[in-house]
Amino acid sequence: MKLLHTKTNEIEEIKLDEYLYGVVSSEMPANFEEEALKAQAVVARTYTIYKIQNNSNKHGEASICDDSACCQAWISKEDRLARWDENLREENWNKIVRAVNLTQGKMITYEGKPINAFFHSNSGGKTETTANVWGGTGYPYLQSVETAGEDAYTQYSSEASFTKQEISQKMLAVHSNFQINFDEADCIKILEYTDGNRVKKIKFGNLELSGVEVRTILGLRSANFEVVIEENKVTFKVKGYGHGVGMSQTGADSMAKTGSNYEEIIKHFYSGVEITNV
Repeated sequence: MKLLHTKTNEIEEIKLDEYLYGVVSSEMPANFEEEALKAQAVVARTYTIYKIQNNSNKHGEASICDDSACCQAWISKEDRLARWDENLREENWNKIVRAVNLTQGKMITYEGKPINAFFHSNSGGKTETTANVWGGTGYPYLQSVETAGEDAYTQYSSEASFTKQEISQKMLAVHSNFQINFDEADCIKILEYTDGNRVKKIKFGNLELSGVEVRTILGLRSANFEVVIEENKVTFKVKGYGHGVGMSQTGADSMAKTGSNYEEIIKHFYSGVEITNV
């Protein structure tokens, strides 16, 4: 396969599993359980194959790129080793390589075809459907499922506070007609939630917005949030990290800690799927 390095615009010829070493080591902490790393390897392999089959010519001659905003995060072995503690470098890298090699050729399929294997950091306890994040009809294998144990991870909860002036500035940068009177009761009010417990619709001043848009405008970790309005600031108490669709990485690690293997982890997060050979 051919990998586009977005910073240099260079294309590198690379074997699939060698590419996956760089993806798994970039996307999931090496101190996660081996079964979680194996699940990530299969998910990343499936995601790669799906992208190659369904995004023809998106990257010119390249099959996929190293930008996480577009495809998947990727890092070279040299750069990854340099960022790890010197005493853990060999152990960590061998663990990543073993997870990829032990799942060699495995991919996730639905009705015989590779799935669009979305994944994220932490679901806040429940994953989300694609329709509630990006619209459309969604995928039958990407349903909202509950996951226990995620609250043990630092990615589970966060807070973001803004002055009322900052809120207005950020909103006006996107919606020029935005108006808000913070002295009014319910000037910010959640109107509807998704199946995954995220904000679906929210009244924000004179606007009605989706939770996903508010998350984007304010740079929140998730669309699962509560709003607290104080004298001169607005605080968003957030659960989870990421869009919430597909496999939760901390959820996978939590499941592995309680004895689930990589196949069980994958079938928990992706409904009605099979694990087959490429």
